Amino acid sequence: MSMSDPIADMLTRMRNGLQAGKVTVDVPRSNVKVALCRVLAEQGYIESYEESEQPAPGIVRIKLRYLSDRQPVIQGITRVSKPSLRVYVSHDEINQVRSGLGISILSTSKGVMTGKQARKQKLGGELLCKVW
Repeated sequence: MSMSDPIADMLTRMRNGLQAGKVTVDVPRSNVKVALCRVLAEQGYIESYEESEQPAPGIVRIKLRYLSDRQPVIQGITRVSKPSLRVYVSHDEINQVRSGLGISILSTSKGVMTGKQARKQKLGGELLCKVW
């Protein structure tokens, strides 16, 4: 059975893993998911990620990040654009998340990047998710 929204599945697996106190979560691999993990790792929301060496479909193992008192770094993560309702924004429509305490992640013509990077490069695109 095919999944209707693989990115939402990845975000839900991360959210569930954080609530359960898991160290890692595994998600089926795709290029967009790897790009999302790269952005989350660069911004410090996850420890790291690694791609499996097995042939297709492969998995991505995401190492979740916690504070010293076992509180998850990611307090909230929501999917904005969905397969049934795509959300596109121009560079001047990209808003701050939680007054600058979070990030928005966009898929642009130059790749997957944060909203701040897209505003700086004057790029718009599909608003994938918000993380805080």
